[in-house]
Amino acid sequence: MSALSALDDVVGRANKSAHAALPVHDMQAAAWSKPYHFGFKKSKNGVLPSIAEEGFQPLMEKHGAVFLGDTAMKELYLTFDNGYEKDGLTGKILDVLKEKQVPAIFFITGHYVKTEPELVKRMTTEGHLVGNHSWSHPDMSTLPQEKVKQELADVKKAVADLTGVQKMDYLRPPRGIFSDSMLAASASEGYRNIFWSIAYRDWDTSAQRGADYAYQNVTTQLHPGAVILLHSVSSDNAQALGRIIDEAHKQGYTFKSLDQMGKRTYR
Repeated sequence: MSALSALDDVVGRANKSAHAALPVHDMQAAAWSKPYHFGFKKSKNGVLPSIAEEGFQPLMEKHGAVFLGDTAMKELYLTFDNGYEKDGLTGKILDVLKEKQVPAIFFITGHYVKTEPELVKRMTTEGHLVGNHSWSHPDMSTLPQEKVKQELADVKKAVADLTGVQKMDYLRPPRGIFSDSMLAASASEGYRNIFWSIAYRDWDTSAQRGADYAYQNVTTQLHPGAVILLHSVSSDNAQALGRIIDEAHKQGYTFKSLDQMGKRTYR
């Protein structure tokens, strides 16, 4: 064994011993606050997407978080993240949804409620759900539970004051970052966390690639029980949405509200 290998062996054994010496409650606390960045293996050629290799599936099942709906049913759930408004795109999205008679949920931040009250009111008036995307868009895995609860309460109150809608059952954690502690805190406030099974890199407003790009990225991933994540700041999404909906209908899919999700699937 070389001197370097011997040193690595000593360091490795020392680290293992140090970890083993951690009090059980410290190890539990570390697991409780460990951050996870949501990711998944995309659907391809009709094969369902998967989170089985991501390391957090048991945690999502424990807290009832959503990845997929019922994969035996040709149902789709359309979800939008609205951190801020750009170029009137949400209005155009709402126009398409109204024309096609398709329900959706919009996950909004405190900034969005404050700056776009008329659009928020339109969302609820036209029968869409409004979900919680936190007040200030922080990494909520780093926050103590009381701060998580405050972030959520501030959005819910602002939406209720604006629209009269008191019900807010769904949450999408900013940037898809979560922890056991964060999921537990939000669940205690009555929220179900909504992740996704279809997505693509659509949030960069300086790197839009056209409606065809959005259309291809979404429609090639379609699968039963899919939760589709789109960012409302994407001009590609706004331009392609009508075609995406038409193609999904052509393939025999029905768009449903999250309130209609009867079964959650984990795989």
